[in-house]
Amino acid sequence: MADSRKLNIMGIESSCDETSVAILSDQIVKANLISSQHFHKSYGGVVPELSSRAHLQMVKPLVDAALQKTNLQLKDIDLITATAGPGLIGALLVGLTFAKGLSYSMNKPFVAVNHIEGHIFSGFLPARRTNSLAGGMEQKPKFPMLVLVVSGGHTLLLFVESFTKIFFLGTTVDDAAGEAFDKVSKLLGFGYPGGPQIELSALKGNEQSIKFPVAELKDEYNFSFSGLKTSVLRFVQNNFPDRKIPETDLNNISASFQKALVDALVQKAKFALDNHKVKSLSLVGGVAANKKLRGEFNNLAEKFKVPCIIPSMEYCGDNAAMIALRGYQLYQEGIRDSLSVKPYPAIPENHFLRLN
Repeated sequence: MADSRKLNIMGIESSCDETSVAILSDQIVKANLISSQHFHKSYGGVVPELSSRAHLQMVKPLVDAALQKTNLQLKDIDLITATAGPGLIGALLVGLTFAKGLSYSMNKPFVAVNHIEGHIFSGFLPARRTNSLAGGMEQKPKFPMLVLVVSGGHTLLLFVESFTKIFFLGTTVDDAAGEAFDKVSKLLGFGYPGGPQIELSALKGNEQSIKFPVAELKDEYNFSFSGLKTSVLRFVQNNFPDRKIPETDLNNISASFQKALVDALVQKAKFALDNHKVKSLSLVGGVAANKKLRGEFNNLAEKFKVPCIIPSMEYCGDNAAMIALRGYQLYQEGIRDSLSVKPYPAIPENHFLRLN
């Protein structure tokens, strides 16, 4: 690859319940195809075995469709990337093994990507939503930056100095933010996934009607949502023992719960901004699609006079574009992975320090 043409990067994501394949030309997204496994709704959550089977059915058709959309052939792909973890082990194996097979058969370099790192740098993808200080849609995050990752399985606060220097500040000590949404949604009878349904209900409610707690921890960078979840449960048990909740009350509970959760996230981010000098603030992950959270983060960034970079909705959830982009960034830093790399279901200890 000594020529000056742009590198074509393929990314494959299969960590949970979305199969996604993307093709980037350097940092430009040419295709980002996502197949969501909506059938999990009937089970009230993701069923790992069914998720793995669905990935098996979808990964090759999505690769073919991405190539067709970009008018490329496999031989035109210069770099193969795939999610190696964290995630469901069976689901990870599908995408990772398929990607390694492509790399081996075409003799092309391979980079295994941490799913969370994909989210962390997803603000560098195009079509971002930014606040007024970010200078418009084309502004990219600036280092150092404060990043809050909020998803169904993770809530992380990180100080990011560069593409290879990520410093851990705090995490949840129990439920992740998205997990809290899902559990409260189930309690209220909305089903799975919970975030979008609670958000819709909250739009019609009064967020000041119920004062749900925001946890205070010794480590002021850490989060806790189990107490908030339990508080909602106790409120429902005490006021609606038959679980027959009128719509007005459902909306008020949703709005009040959402406010407490968003307040907790914003408070920790504010504490981090008070103690770290940054040039940009970024909100990423599936829960970053929540409009109230996006609005509060923009307001927080305005107060601290820093740009606020939030991915567009397409790049908030699990997607292969962020995996391909992160793989490209690591490749540019000289990172290459052997085909013996194994998937990992959880974040390895000190993982974010491995590149420092």
